[in-house]
Amino acid sequence: MPVALLALTVGAFGIGVTEFVIMGLLMEVSTDLDVTISSAGMLISGYALGVVVGAPVMTTLTAAWPRKLTLLILMVVFTVGNAVCALAPNYEVLMVARVVTAFAHGTFFGVGSIVATGLVAPERKASAIAVMFTGLTVANILGVPFGTWLGQTLDWRATFWAVTLVGLAALAVIALFVPRDQGTPETPDWRADLRALGRLPVVLGLLTTVLGFGGVFAVFTYIAPILTQVSGFADAAVSPILLVFGGGLIIGNLLGGRLADRHLVPTVLGSLLALAATLGLLSLVLESQWLTIAFVGLLGVTAFATVAPLQMWVLSKAEGAGQSMVSSINIAAFNLGNAIGAWLGGAVIDQGLGLSALPWVAALIPLAAIATALLSLRLEQRRAPQELSFDSACPSE
Repeated sequence: MPVALLALTVGAFGIGVTEFVIMGLLMEVSTDLDVTISSAGMLISGYALGVVVGAPVMTTLTAAWPRKLTLLILMVVFTVGNAVCALAPNYEVLMVARVVTAFAHGTFFGVGSIVATGLVAPERKASAIAVMFTGLTVANILGVPFGTWLGQTLDWRATFWAVTLVGLAALAVIALFVPRDQGTPETPDWRADLRALGRLPVVLGLLTTVLGFGGVFAVFTYIAPILTQVSGFADAAVSPILLVFGGGLIIGNLLGGRLADRHLVPTVLGSLLALAATLGLLSLVLESQWLTIAFVGLLGVTAFATVAPLQMWVLSKAEGAGQSMVSSINIAAFNLGNAIGAWLGGAVIDQGLGLSALPWVAALIPLAAIATALLSLRLEQRRAPQELSFDSACPSE
């Protein structure tokens, strides 16, 4: 893989840390800022919604810019946003800073996905996306556990200062290694973007992404209290267990990319089914600490085995026009799923069902994603014979 692709991975690592590390610090943040755990969990929803809003806005604003310049400016937004998070005097300022920071997320991964696929041979595009997204998985196996430990040992603000330093490092490596010839400006055409986004296969693909990842965050948002209050782990055990989850993410991410390069549709459906099964079974093993650890790792595998396949699935529906916008919006779709999942998890807790009910409720969401994907395939199968019939009835002169 090219060095430029690894530079993109460093940027993905920084963004991954700031997105996920708050989950291991929910109790510290809620105590320090005097808010409930479910309110602290909304910091995750706020970030995710910032991605949803920021992806189309930032992609439109930067459409005429060279892609390398776009990536650099997005990393500046990310770095400054994390510094504000570290300085936030109250919950409201922290929420706003999280949302602003999130504006960099969707377009970074959207533009980065296009750059990544342009760096490799056509048959390795899904694998290239998976390598870039490995930054997210490494963030979970190294950054999030370290950030959780740092926040629990010193202060949660120290974690955000550490992430700010990661942002500066990512800014440097992207400036050094992403080549300028990957920064060919596009001619802005919002009408083409809207047409691409309005195509039914794209809409159904985006909905599949939203539902596919929503189930993950209904559980993962509250993983720290689940481990400590349901499975009976000590607070100090949360970081090592997150390492297990992060290891699963790396395996699942690379496996999903490899399989998607070979058989895209079966990989999309199979990874979603595996995710639903893992979530459903997790609810049955929470009383056993060893099985809980094993299933947390398996959740990491099945969660990120869906990422590269879903990204390629949606990109394949864009058919060239508006690909940067569709790619960025699909990243937003992942984060809309995160927001819905975090909200659903909080609702389950607030309604009195308890933390132990989260996994089986979450399992229903990827099942809905499978139904959406099957509907998309069915509509495409019906459409193909109609197009073939029309073409044969109207031969060219």
